[in-house]
Amino acid sequence: MPVADGDDAEQDHPVLVLKMDNTESSAPQQGLGSADLVVEELVEGGITRLAALYYSEIPGEVGPVRSMRASDIGIVAPVDGAMVASGGAAQTVERVNDAGIKIFNEGSPGFFREQTRSAPYNLFADMAAVAKAARDKETARPDDYLPWGTGDDVPQGRPAGTLTADFGQHSTNWSFSNGSYVNENTHAADGDEFPADSVLVLRVEVGDAGYLDPAGNTVPETIFEGTGDALLFHGGKVVKGSWSKDALDTPLQLETRKGDLKVPAGRVWIELVPVDSAGGSVTYGK
Repeated sequence: MPVADGDDAEQDHPVLVLKMDNTESSAPQQGLGSADLVVEELVEGGITRLAALYYSEIPGEVGPVRSMRASDIGIVAPVDGAMVASGGAAQTVERVNDAGIKIFNEGSPGFFREQTRSAPYNLFADMAAVAKAARDKETARPDDYLPWGTGDDVPQGRPAGTLTADFGQHSTNWSFSNGSYVNENTHAADGDEFPADSVLVLRVEVGDAGYLDPAGNTVPETIFEGTGDALLFHGGKVVKGSWSKDALDTPLQLETRKGDLKVPAGRVWIELVPVDSAGGSVTYGK
């Protein structure tokens, strides 16, 4: 998108991908409205966690910050981003490090515990301090996360004023209002909701990360490479297509039966919804 006069699209820090809790215990979430893009992914117990990408605008305090998953590699690697999280299981940290992704976690600059909240929902990050610590002296615009275009590039589609992304034990509900999508069951603070110009639903296979969480639940791993069905919600309409990703660190490609599918430049919420066989579903209506 065009930058304001005097600003520059190139920043001296990588894309910062912060893992945010997405349960009632996280309310109110802080800093979600400043993200450029948000990816919602399945974690253990059928609930979800958010990966919020920050680059063009670095807010102040953001959180609650939670732990990373191996699924995050496919989210972070395409833009050479840095991971901002509370930590992670030993095997997850090893895999993230092996993928060449830098990790900022509790103990890194900017992290602190909010005294008015209960653990583990009280870890926050001052993103300005994290961005300063992440400076790499390589001022450059990151690669495009999606195949960007304009509203004119979107095929006609079908009316879809509402949609529900069901992950198993959690559903995220959206409605189209005044030109954008409103998350009807967000945990964000009032006035700090994510302003979604589009919602992109990608149906994904889910595997086993190979370990259990402290409660004994199997930890799922979203397989964010290969191919799958896609639904692009924009302007109150939905376009069906497919997505493909050659490897975890390669860009996402979208297409319909008639050719490439482009996403209008703007803020996008991506739903990584498990395929039906893995307990996920997507419904929408006029």
